[in-house]
Order: sequence, then C-alpha cells, then structure tokens
Amino acid sequence: MVYELRIYTPVPGRMPDLLRRFQQHTLGIWARLGICHAGFWRTHPKVDGDQLVYMLVWNTLEEREALWAAFVSDSEWIAAKQESEIPGPLVVNITSSLLASHLFSAVT
Repeated sequence: MVYELRIYTPVPGRMPDLLRRFQQHTLGIWARLGICHAGFWRTHPKVDGDQLVYMLVWNTLEEREALWAAFVSDSEWIAAKQESEIPGPLVVNITSSLLASHLFSAVT
C-alpha cells in the first residue's frame, strides 16, 4: 500500500468554499473513479494555521499515477474547479507526500 498525505492551505476566508467543493464534487468523482481516502482533518487555525489535511490510499504507485491523471482530466472535476474558482483561487499551496509504512507501523 502507498499512502499519500496531502495538505491544502486555502486562500484566507476560502476554507468553507474548499470544504464545500470536496463535499459536493470531489468525493463523488473520486468514488466514481475508484480513488479511496483514509480520512480528512483540519489543522487548528490558532496553532498551525487553517489547513485541510487528508490521506489517500493507493495499491501501487502506478495506480496512483493512472487514477490521479483520470481525476485531473475528468470533465466533471474541471467544471467544478472552474466554477468554484470564479471569484478567485481556493488554495494558496498544496503539498503532497507519498508514504510507505515501516514494519512496526500499526497501519500497513
């Protein structure tokens, strides 16, 4: 298994719009394409700034490449992204890290 940790830093004041886009569009598109997530979290704004953190689960790196390419080129996703960004971008920065578990990890 390959885990992908993704962290989104929204434009100030746009976190509600980012969350709405995930709830109303992104998660449904992922389900249709077979993209699996392990969970979503939000950093505490007063401690770490206001960020959306989530983890995706992939069987292989090749699966990740194929499914992510399908996602970013999906016509429904492109339309949802364009519509949600009419007033301007939702995010300032996105970081992504691919993780492999250690033998002693509770998650394999």
